[in-house]
Amino acid sequence: MNIIPIKTETDYNKALKRLETIFTAEIGTPESDEADILGLLIDEFEKKHFPIEAPDPIEAIKIRMEEMQLKQIDLINEIGGKSRVSEILNRKRKLTVEMIRKLTIRLNLSPEILINDYQLTR
Repeated sequence: MNIIPIKTETDYNKALKRLETIFTAEIGTPESDEADILGLLIDEFEKKHFPIEAPDPIEAIKIRMEEMQLKQIDLINEIGGKSRVSEILNRKRKLTVEMIRKLTIRLNLSPEILINDYQLTR
């Protein structure tokens, strides 16, 4: 087992190739331990060099609604009124602090996602 830090794109590609080879190693073997360590190194490199931006608040709400199989009408208690829900989801109106509090609980979303700014459409 010769594990080195992943510092370059070349190191990253070599690590991916090696992980692909040993990924299904039997647990408890040196190859399995190597796969665990490589996985952590690869994950850290990807977080640093290929960050994934969080979706904007409205996109996050829509994704969670789809996951929970909710319709717009299901968010009336959190947003207030059928037309208000439509305005929020169509980016015609901004979320308020109170809406964010309620949506955080109802949709189990992080407040950090919901407080991000987003563009309104005209």
